[in-house]
Amino acid sequence: MNIRRAVPAVAAALLLAGCATGTQTSADAPRPTLEAEAGTGTAQGSTPQGTLLVADFGGDTVTFVDPGPGRDAGPLGSVEAGTAPYGLTVGEDGRAWVATAEGVAVIDTAARTRLAVIPYATESGPVTTGEYRGGGMGIALAPDGAHVYVGVNVPGGNGVLEVIDTATQKVTATVPVGRRPFDVDVSADGREVYATGHDSFDVTAVGTRTLEPRRMEVAPYGTEGGLGSWLKPHYAVVRPSDGKLLLPFEGERLAVLDPRTGRVRTERMTADTHQHGAALTPDGTLLVVGTGPIAADDEEASLTVRTPDGRERTLALDGPHEDVAVSQDGRTAYVTGGFTRDGYWNGITVVDLAGEGAGKPFRIGAGERPLGIAVL
Repeated sequence: MNIRRAVPAVAAALLLAGCATGTQTSADAPRPTLEAEAGTGTAQGSTPQGTLLVADFGGDTVTFVDPGPGRDAGPLGSVEAGTAPYGLTVGEDGRAWVATAEGVAVIDTAARTRLAVIPYATESGPVTTGEYRGGGMGIALAPDGAHVYVGVNVPGGNGVLEVIDTATQKVTATVPVGRRPFDVDVSADGREVYATGHDSFDVTAVGTRTLEPRRMEVAPYGTEGGLGSWLKPHYAVVRPSDGKLLLPFEGERLAVLDPRTGRVRTERMTADTHQHGAALTPDGTLLVVGTGPIAADDEEASLTVRTPDGRERTLALDGPHEDVAVSQDGRTAYVTGGFTRDGYWNGITVVDLAGEGAGKPFRIGAGERPLGIAVL
């Protein structure tokens, strides 16, 4: 596949459509069993470990989903979160932190109730819906659970990383970062936070002690297209083995960013499709969501499964998708269908990752345009 060029600026508004956001979540630790009456539209009962939680970008809720197997798979009920939720992250105490347009919602996943909405300290314009709305986008939790870091989009300007104390549920600091902070990740030791600036072709590293920002450009295709380019960073994961950030681009290149030096090297990818969400399995396998075609020579939607030694296979998906989470045993991927371009759908594709002979992906129902996803 030939490398695509950035499109003319006159088409920028159209070309930016479809770059939805979310955040990667990990299911490394056991979560509490969900019990009791579960808020809006839910039934009383017990929800087993492994339940999915999704951010309903097309609604104002988060939805609990039973991943199956069998005919019982599907939504268990929803809880009000706030306007247009994007990303979410879940702590070991069972609290979920959800980035909405109006603030960070705190959800008790055991009781299935909203505990609070923490307003942003940053002025990001009117509370609205849609892909370009202001407010929270990427969100991540510190390894010790003491702080939440949320990337706040300020339409027309640079974004802000807000630091929330999880004990007091208050914003304690704000740090300037790049434009439209799609994703936020934290280093394994908790000393740095990384905000991926979609519209500024960068990752901003922020020291959690000093709160000093450090910009690192990540633009393997260059920045010539500016706001009208598709060839921009979307999501990242931090590789546990060496602390480097992995950022997929267009199913063609994997940017490997060393945050210690700011240097980027690229490795070849093979899906040849526009890519968004990413996650790591417990053994270090990289999962990357191919959203579907942007340019005429793009391939259809897919899930890339890339082993630590760089070998790849791609599994076909039916229609646009956005973000991905993985089961605790690393054998199953859950890919959300709530993309913001035309063609989104209200469900999750379940993908069996167990070997070359894995079963065919299948769909289950979820919330309204589910974007961010976590495994409880």
